[in-house]
Amino acid sequence: MSVQEEVPASIDAVVHTPIDDVSPEPLSPQADGIQESNGKRRRRRMLLGLHRIASTGSLSRMSGASPSSSYRSGARGTLSCISLASSGSGYPLHHTTSYESEFGAQFSTAPTSVSGTPGPATPRIARSRSNTLGKDTSASVALPHDVRQTAPTAPMGQCISEIEEDYFSKEARLVKKPPVQRRKDFNFWRDLPGELRMEVLSYLRPKELVRCSTVSKAWYHMCFDGQLWSSLDTSEFYRDITADALIRIIATAGPFVRDLNLRGCVQLREMWAYQGFADVCRNLENISIEGCLIDRASIHCFLLANSRLVHINLSGLPTATNQAMRIIGTRCPKVEHLNVTWCNNIDTKGIRYVVEGCPNLKDLRVGEVRGWDDIEVMRMLFERNTLERLILTNCESLTDEAFTALIEGVDNEYDYLTGRAIVPPRRLRHLDLTCCRGLTDSAIMKLAHNAPFLEGLQLSKCHALTDDSLAELLPTLPMLTHLDLEELVELTNASLQSLASSPCTKYLRHLSISYCENLGDTGMLPVLKACTNLRSLDMDNTRISDLVLTELAASVRARNRASGLSVCARQRPGVGLRVVAYDCANVTWTGVREVLSRNAEATRRAAAPPLYPPEIVALKCFYNWQPTVEEHTKRVLRGDFAAAARLERRWAEWMMLNEEAGVGGAGGRRRRRRAREAQLLHADESEDVAAVGGVRRRRARTGPSSCVVM
Repeated sequence: MSVQEEVPASIDAVVHTPIDDVSPEPLSPQADGIQESNGKRRRRRMLLGLHRIASTGSLSRMSGASPSSSYRSGARGTLSCISLASSGSGYPLHHTTSYESEFGAQFSTAPTSVSGTPGPATPRIARSRSNTLGKDTSASVALPHDVRQTAPTAPMGQCISEIEEDYFSKEARLVKKPPVQRRKDFNFWRDLPGELRMEVLSYLRPKELVRCSTVSKAWYHMCFDGQLWSSLDTSEFYRDITADALIRIIATAGPFVRDLNLRGCVQLREMWAYQGFADVCRNLENISIEGCLIDRASIHCFLLANSRLVHINLSGLPTATNQAMRIIGTRCPKVEHLNVTWCNNIDTKGIRYVVEGCPNLKDLRVGEVRGWDDIEVMRMLFERNTLERLILTNCESLTDEAFTALIEGVDNEYDYLTGRAIVPPRRLRHLDLTCCRGLTDSAIMKLAHNAPFLEGLQLSKCHALTDDSLAELLPTLPMLTHLDLEELVELTNASLQSLASSPCTKYLRHLSISYCENLGDTGMLPVLKACTNLRSLDMDNTRISDLVLTELAASVRARNRASGLSVCARQRPGVGLRVVAYDCANVTWTGVREVLSRNAEATRRAAAPPLYPPEIVALKCFYNWQPTVEEHTKRVLRGDFAAAARLERRWAEWMMLNEEAGVGGAGGRRRRRRAREAQLLHADESEDVAAVGGVRRRRARTGPSSCVVM
């Protein structure tokens, strides 16, 4: 049903005012010529009368409303004035929409709608909502069936008043939130709970806390509160703090301190007994007074007052004696870490008190302590079997019998098939035997199959060791990560070949073969190919050549490809391998250039930016080339690969020009000297030996037999 056909029926059902009360206007000639029934004429006459009343403003007067009131100012009207205006009139009928009726007051030129009557401006929000509803004409004009059937019989004024009311004509009122009531004299830091203030200050370092304490008295008390000083480490500022300030801090926070590190605080020389300073800390768990000028009585006071000590560092204290070790064994049963390195007044008699009274001892560092030929102390350590780290640096008194008692015990059963003692494996993870010159191959072989958890092994300067001990030991250390073989002059390439075939190759991180003058390319090349996770390699004063440098650069490059990582230009890579290769007679600038070239070498891709290695080789070589190598490494580490490539190219050009210029001078003599040394080096491997008087001796030569500093 169309809008024009539905609206008259709706009006006839709602408005029940007698038709005779409405004075009809004379019909136009066009309307007189239409042949209609009497009922239809009466209905047409009524509608035209309503149109006349609405257009002249009399409709508003009948409802009792003021002329300034809008038709759409009501609340719950179900009919709108737009529906009344869409019926026939004395003028030709126009099919208007809600949108046209809304703006008819401003733009209409003929009385074709009710809204063309001048009236007050409609609020902006009402217009927008009426426009939105006007998009669906059938929803805004058509009336429900039940409304037409149950329309109330009310006077005309009441009906029109009800029609005028419209919800969308109300003004939109913005609800304002009440303003936030701000507190007067609000101080965030003062009103903050004390626990939170302590939590904020706990993120400051000790030096910053001391500076903040000068703000006010309140800040002074807060900054020197004992809760902030449970851990006091002076290693960063011990040179800048005075003795009085340090004593004040410790005296204030003494009961709260758990970890106390006073390493190097020589300014406390005469202040240890000041106002019971050594007796104020009674809850210590970790203490380090290494290098402090402290008297013997103060050391005893610290040890007697703190029975819960776990970590004790007395390294380098000449006032530490066996009596202090006795106090530790009797009053500090929880000790797990003890460092008495370079304590000249301590020997194995004092260490025995600690071993007997501390059943949880795990870390024992006794470098340069005398008396390690005492088999009874070694037997006690064997029976405890709690040590994970044992540092015996410079213990020249250590003998093969004492070391055997440490690893296999005394008078234990042996397996006749293997020839090894039937003992539980040792828990050792780090063993340092540096400068234990009394050890031989027979002692080191005892470690085979008895230390499966060993990760760090240092055998530097044990000159009596040969390939036999390492060939038997290395295959039994599957978790080895650090191996130090410095100055083992008797080792040959066979030891490195044994290392390359051992199960620890994928775990090895650090290897040192410095001053092993018999080691060369034959042993190092298999190690570089097998140990793909090396991070540090010391090869100074050996017989390696440029071939080793080329191989290690290629191995790091292969490691980068295997990891799938890469960086673009201007990104910063990292150091993947640190190599020391100075004072190696067979290393030339060509091998050094190969390392530099690999560090800045890019991987070219089609239609894509080049990729660079994320890890490089940091090389230490001949002192005259080292400035160029360091500058090249700096450029690579900051991501400037183009500048690094230019430096490497220009340095190579300069080296070639320098060699060409020295053909007849010092450069020629140097090359001839190196050629003679290389000839003598190869002659050592295949020279003829003459027997003179039944004694085998080598042919005499004039050149030097050892590595020469370049």
